[in-house]
Amino acid sequence: MVAGEASGDQLGAHLIAALQARRPGLRFGGIGGPRMAAQGFEVSVPMDKLAVRGYTEALRHYREIMRIRRQLGDALLDGPPDLFIGVDASDFNLGLERRLKDAGVPTVHYVSPSVWAWRGWRVRRVARSATHLLAMFPFESALYAKVGVPVTYVGHPLADLIPMDVDKAAARAQLRLPKGKLIIALLPGSRRSELEYMADAFVLAAHRLRQEVPDVHFVCPLATRQTRERFDNALRLHERTDLPLTMLFGHSHEALAAADLALVASGTATLEAALYKTPMVITYRQSPLSWALQRRMLYLPYIGMPNILAGEPLVPELVQGKATPAALAAALLDLLRDTALQRRQVEKFREFHALLRQNTAQKAADAVLGVLDAGRA
Repeated sequence: MVAGEASGDQLGAHLIAALQARRPGLRFGGIGGPRMAAQGFEVSVPMDKLAVRGYTEALRHYREIMRIRRQLGDALLDGPPDLFIGVDASDFNLGLERRLKDAGVPTVHYVSPSVWAWRGWRVRRVARSATHLLAMFPFESALYAKVGVPVTYVGHPLADLIPMDVDKAAARAQLRLPKGKLIIALLPGSRRSELEYMADAFVLAAHRLRQEVPDVHFVCPLATRQTRERFDNALRLHERTDLPLTMLFGHSHEALAAADLALVASGTATLEAALYKTPMVITYRQSPLSWALQRRMLYLPYIGMPNILAGEPLVPELVQGKATPAALAAALLDLLRDTALQRRQVEKFREFHALLRQNTAQKAADAVLGVLDAGRA
């Protein structure tokens, strides 16, 4: 198995646990993170070696990443596994999967690349690389059926883990947040490279909003020491250390459960916010070169999964040059005042939750064991 970032590590860990419950003798190894390791996964390469985002960031690490992929492929061909599972990280995994599949090793790709949003030619690439695809969103199945890729819709594990009804008061008490305040969650990303482009805008947007809404308190979960340092630097640089702010190591789910509204960097966190029924504004900034290259290949008008699922601009999105502190603060203030939009977001979020709650780990394990047994037959 290969997982390339925190969300893949979580997916991989859930799948390993479900597979071990069904087949206790299975052994797992490859590239993964701490959650997978806690399930007995043998880590040969640390997952953070692959955790880069954006074209320019990936180019800086290209040689090292390609060396890792080549060496892992060589090792797997020298001692072929019964099955290979690529967990997301499609830029890394699809090439490795194709090499293994061509050599007779069954391959499962878990999480479709965003073929429905951009780079549509990837459907054909997946067809060449994966023996079977595990799809997390219902609209993906038809795309792969057209090119003959066996696919199983398994839903999203977060929909299984997150309760349909959230106890906001309990979450606030757990985080020791002040009572009687408007709580706004700030989620500026999980990688330092994302914080480089978004931390300053988030800090200044929070300051502007506080000027309009004095009784506000912000909660900001940060994934690593590096991302916390970058956010701290932004607070000091802009002399905003007086912001009413609770910073957390991790605990993004608790922060979203506690919040009245959220400002969220595009990515898995937008789906998490939706599952916690937290009205939100979505934003994203990256290097100008990365954005210029990506924008040329986008063919959906939305970047956030809530809007893709809704098929409409349910959640405000401010991207790249439009993601200024003034615009972000104004979007949050508009959402705060538009209670009808808040209710509409929450209603749609409940629909998404029901749609995606599929007992994902068990469905994925069933599909994986089917591929494994067919390969051994």
